[in-house]
Amino acid sequence: MAWASGIARSMMVWLLAALALPAAAQPSHTQVSPLLNGLPDFTAQADGGTQLEWGRSAGWALGEHRKLARALATLQPQRKGVVDAYVVSIALDSDPVFGREAREAGKVLARRYDATGRTIVLAGPDSPAASSLPHGSPESLSIALARIAELMDPAEDALILYTTSHGAPFGIVYADGDAGHGLISPYWLWTTLNQLKVKNRLLILSACFSGIFAPLLSSDEGVVITAAASDRTSFGCVSENDWTFFGDAMVNHALRKPQPIDRAFAEARSMVGGWEAQGRLIPSNPQIAAGAGASRWLTALDQRSPKAPTAPVGRPAAEALPEAQRRNH
Repeated sequence: MAWASGIARSMMVWLLAALALPAAAQPSHTQVSPLLNGLPDFTAQADGGTQLEWGRSAGWALGEHRKLARALATLQPQRKGVVDAYVVSIALDSDPVFGREAREAGKVLARRYDATGRTIVLAGPDSPAASSLPHGSPESLSIALARIAELMDPAEDALILYTTSHGAPFGIVYADGDAGHGLISPYWLWTTLNQLKVKNRLLILSACFSGIFAPLLSSDEGVVITAAASDRTSFGCVSENDWTFFGDAMVNHALRKPQPIDRAFAEARSMVGGWEAQGRLIPSNPQIAAGAGASRWLTALDQRSPKAPTAPVGRPAAEALPEAQRRNH
C-alpha cells in the first residue's frame, strides 16, 4: 500500500517537526511515536483512544496512580439547585508550553465559572523540574471525566473541558517525551461523553486541526470552540512559550473578562487573526459551534462570574511570532 506508507512518512515528518524540543527541555521528544511509525490507519488508532506507555517503571505507574487519586479526591459534590461547573484542564503533550497553559487555564476557568473545589488540572512539567500534577493522557482524562460524571447532576451541572496539545488531521496527539504516546479522535471524545451522559458541556480544544472535533461534538446543549479549522494549523506551540496563540487570546485575555462566551470567542478570534496577519501566517480560522440549549446553564454560570477582569500573565504569545514564521506552526 504505497499510498499508506506515503501518508505515514508525511505524518512522521510533520510530527517530528511539531514535537521538536530544545535539548534542555524535559522530558524531550527524540523520536516519532511508535503509534505513527508505519501505521497508516491513524483514525482507527485515535478512535480507540489508543495509549502506549513505553519503558515505564512500576514505580512510575504507582506514583501517577497516587497523584491522580489525590486530585480526584479533592473534587466536591454538586449542590442541589445550583448549576455547578466542573473544570478539567489538560495538557496532552509534555512540551512545557502546554503544561504552563493548562495550569493557568485551570485557574482562569475555575474563577470564571465558580468551580473552586470542582477543578482538576492534568499536566506534565512546566519547567525542567518534575510535575507535581497527574500527567495528562487519554487514560487520565477518561478517569477524570468518569469521576466528574459521578459527582455532577447531568440535568443541572456542566463540564468545562480545556485541552491543549499538538494536533493532527485525525485528532489530538498525546506525547509524554519518548515514553507516553496516544491519540484522541472526535469519535473517542464523543463516545466517552455520551457514555457518561455529560450533555451540558463547554469544550475548548487548543491544537492544530482541532476544528475536526466540531461537527461530531456539536450539540443542542453544548458549545465547542477550537483553535483552528479542521484543515489549518494553529500557532505558538514552542516549548519556551508561556502560551500558544489561541490560549493567550482565549484564556489569558478574553475569558478573564465578564463577557458571554460568544463575545469572548469573537475577541480571541480577532486577536489571533491580528497576530497571524502581522506575521503573514496562514490564518488558523478558530471555530465555534454553540447549541441553543446551552444558554440555559451558561447564563446561570455567567450570573455568578466575577464582575472585574483579571490581568493577563506570562510572556505574550505574539512575542513568538518570528519563531512561528520560521516553523509555520
